[in-house]
Amino acid sequence: MSKHNIHKMIGIIAISCIGLISASAIAGPDSFQRDMIQRVQQAKLKLQQAEAAKGAEHKKLLAEHTQMMKEDMDKCRTMKPKEGLSEKEREEWYIEHNKIMQEIMDQMMQENQMMHKMDDMPMDSGDAHKH
Repeated sequence: MSKHNIHKMIGIIAISCIGLISASAIAGPDSFQRDMIQRVQQAKLKLQQAEAAKGAEHKKLLAEHTQMMKEDMDKCRTMKPKEGLSEKEREEWYIEHNKIMQEIMDQMMQENQMMHKMDDMPMDSGDAHKH
């Protein structure tokens, strides 16, 4: 390997390390919150699948989504910021936590609306709902 390539590689590694240090200094979700964000996104995909499905598959996917939401809410209730955070870091942690909780609530509302639409659908040709 030439001396020029080695210096270039060292420069790239140095810049990468500085980027990692800077990224860790910037407040953002902690590892538990990142896991929750990923779980909530998986649940959102399940809800979208349920919305596109019909009949028994629709009900099955909604039930799976309901279970995912219950598990996510239970996990969120036990999450706490780690010890030793500054006041600003703690505030940012709670802001991120509230965003996660809001996404869960939004999905639960969407799921509830889907369930109501399902309940409003006629079971047969619609004759039972005629007045």
